[in-house]
Amino acid sequence: MNGTLAAAAGSFEIPTLEYSALAPILIVLGAAVVGVLIESFVAQAMRRNAQLVVTFAALVGAFVAVVLARGTQQIVALGSVAIDGPTLFMQGSILVLAAMAALVMAERQVDPAGDSFAPRASALPGSEDEQAFTRLGWLQTEVWPLFLFSVGGMLLFPASTDLLTMFVALEVLSLPLYIMAGLARRRRLLSQEAALKYFMLGAFSSAFFLYGTALLYGFAGTVSLSGIADALTKSADNMGLVLGGLGLLSVGLLFKISAAPFHQWTPDVYQGSPTSVTGFMAACTKVAAFGALLRVMYVAFGGIRWDWRPMMYVIAALTMIVGTIFALTQTDIKRLLAYSSIAQAGFMLVGVIATNQAGLEGTMVYLLAYGVATIGAFAIVTLVRDASGEATHLSQWAGLGKRSPVVASAFALFLLAFAGIPLTSGFTAKFAVFTAGISGGAAPVVVIGVVASAVAAFFYVRVIVVMFFNEPSADSGPSVVVPSAFTTLAITVAVAITVVIGVLPQVIFNLASQAGLFVR
Repeated sequence: MNGTLAAAAGSFEIPTLEYSALAPILIVLGAAVVGVLIESFVAQAMRRNAQLVVTFAALVGAFVAVVLARGTQQIVALGSVAIDGPTLFMQGSILVLAAMAALVMAERQVDPAGDSFAPRASALPGSEDEQAFTRLGWLQTEVWPLFLFSVGGMLLFPASTDLLTMFVALEVLSLPLYIMAGLARRRRLLSQEAALKYFMLGAFSSAFFLYGTALLYGFAGTVSLSGIADALTKSADNMGLVLGGLGLLSVGLLFKISAAPFHQWTPDVYQGSPTSVTGFMAACTKVAAFGALLRVMYVAFGGIRWDWRPMMYVIAALTMIVGTIFALTQTDIKRLLAYSSIAQAGFMLVGVIATNQAGLEGTMVYLLAYGVATIGAFAIVTLVRDASGEATHLSQWAGLGKRSPVVASAFALFLLAFAGIPLTSGFTAKFAVFTAGISGGAAPVVVIGVVASAVAAFFYVRVIVVMFFNEPSADSGPSVVVPSAFTTLAITVAVAITVVIGVLPQVIFNLASQAGLFVR
């Protein structure tokens, strides 16, 4: 028996981790653990400043690690994580967008209560406990480690090379978002309803993802993306099992990108969540989810693209149509941006179904351009307020261009970017994915996308007309609150990047082209 144990011990391979390649993920997750310790051991009065230092230091450090890893093409962490060009581009995008979102979340000057998050999530809305916590000036600083855990999951999600690692990353990025969606200080019941809807539907989508993984394992005998691709090359048997597994797996991924018909959660969750959290999830989650979708479709199922592309044609077209049509009827700014987000996901899917290098590059450019404009737009939504909080009804924005021309002009720029108007980042992004779609044989979907873009321009321009050409209400109406340096910096950066990508598109295209292809 001792000999058997010795032999087993001798055959055991000690796992090795490439810490330098995994540094961006490890830095963010390590900072999240430090944030938990801060909540346990640092005094209440000092927690917020400590959390902000840790959060921004982690995001900057992780971004530096991404830049230093430029040019790396390898599979690390025992074959479960790919560090390649697309991974690094999307990780860099996530970190930039997360830093901008963190600036908006750190704002304390806009809300009279001093913070947009509930003083204690455990207190019932309107209860004596909540009122007591508010009087004491307590802050929900637990949001920062939750934020970092979610960012860590987002960094791992597009880098995963096997479906189990991808599932773990999916849960790590999702669970904190379910909690953060219910932490709004104002309209607590609406916020908690949003969190519950997001959690319930997110749990269903995760179950679909896991069931699809099981079916694919039954076919290939492995959950590795490259292993599944090799199994498809060797055998064309059991294609029903493959397509069934791929369909179920796609449901979990399409849910995260808000693609129709898996989009129903998006308007309610975007409206009910704290607006700073809405901007974070709308921008960063899309980058991570599209990164994972691209890796799955290009690496594992690129060899059977003719089997899954018709399905994706329908989903892309349906997503563009649903997002555009329902956005036309919205009178709430946050819900309008939610349906706009759905339509934008449809445009990005054109790059996915192109299944070529141009499609990959165009989608990455679109993700960054959309994410920057989205965080900037939601940051401005936090500034337009009345006595009850954020004034999100469209009629309340009448005359905003006269009361605050700078803020209204910035918001108009972001709307024009969403519409794809030339000299904005949106035009560059749409041009990239549409040309890739045409070269990839998806011309019918591109035609639908062009028509949807033209229709979508109507509701974007309608908001601009309301802001600049409608007279304000008889009373003073909502006011634009002057933010602190945090939100000001986030909006300024968003405006600058939106203009630069639109005016000098070659800069971002060069970065995307240098990203190369997925490593297997």
